[in-house]
Amino acid sequence: MRNITVSVDDELYHLARVRAAERRTTVSGLVRGFLRRVVHEETHFERLQARQNEVLGRIVLRGAGISASERLSRDDLHERHAVR
Repeated sequence: MRNITVSVDDELYHLARVRAAERRTTVSGLVRGFLRRVVHEETHFERLQARQNEVLGRIVLRGAGISASERLSRDDLHERHAVR
C-alpha cells in the first residue's frame, strides 16, 4: 500500500476528522473511499456510449429501419406546402 501526502487547511482537516469519527473510520479511510469511487465511476463518454448502445439495441430489436418501400416518391419529397 502506498502513502500519499495531502495538504489541507486546519478547518477542513478538523471537519474531516469529525466526519471520519461519525463513520467510525479515519481521514485516510475517507480519502481511500473517495479515491476508490472516483477511479471506478464511469466517465461522461462511457455513459454516453452505453446510452447509445442501449438505444441502438432497442432499434435493432424492434426491427425499425428504413425500407425502400417506405420512402417518399420524388414528387412527395420535393413538395413544399409551406412555400405555396
